[in-house]
Amino acid sequence: MRFHILTLFPEVVRTYLDESILKIGQQKGLLEFHLVNTRDFTHDRHRSVDDAPYGGGPGMLLKPEPIFEAIESIEDQHGETRKILLSPQGETFTHQRAEELSRSDRDLLLLCGRYEGFDERVRLGFQWEEISIGDYVLSGGELPALVIIEAISRWVPGVLGDPESARRDSFAEGLLEYPQYTRPKEYRGWSVPEVLLSGHHAEIEAWRRSESERRTAERRAGERSTAPPGPTLDAPGE
Repeated sequence: MRFHILTLFPEVVRTYLDESILKIGQQKGLLEFHLVNTRDFTHDRHRSVDDAPYGGGPGMLLKPEPIFEAIESIEDQHGETRKILLSPQGETFTHQRAEELSRSDRDLLLLCGRYEGFDERVRLGFQWEEISIGDYVLSGGELPALVIIEAISRWVPGVLGDPESARRDSFAEGLLEYPQYTRPKEYRGWSVPEVLLSGHHAEIEAWRRSESERRTAERRAGERSTAPPGPTLDAPGE
């Protein structure tokens, strides 16, 4: 799967992409990241990518010309992309959206904003999917881009060592993750729940389901769960 990331700070993004799961995905030939510096598509000696907004107001806006030319250059080389505009005005990103994007038959292009945002003609000039990672303000779109890339990449077959990991992740069924334990069996007065030591897989799955539902009810009160019915003791879930 190929990603194109338009950013003013490609080296900042590259540092994260070359670690952990995303590095492994690249080594396996499953992920490819094409970093594009928007400044490379400017035509003045100062490599200007921003200017003051018409009508006044604080801050600067990203100019349309470098962004248009960068996207056109990418698509001339790689074909039409599926374009994602990282914006607090976009739809909220979810686990389910990550899975859907991972099945895209086109390259994904992510545009990282800076300053006070984009000239509106950037929005008008292309067919965008606007995505937000939450209702708060960051200095740029690089961190949201990395969040989205990693969430999508986990769904790409072969990237994770265990193919079931993504499907069993928190939120995959609309529930928060159940408590997990490893060795030692006892630590500072806390013991691993006996059900996890029982070897009875149906009971373990039922306990995990129950704990996920309890945590979701406690920590997401008022939010509607989209989880399907849970397993019984005699019919463990997948």
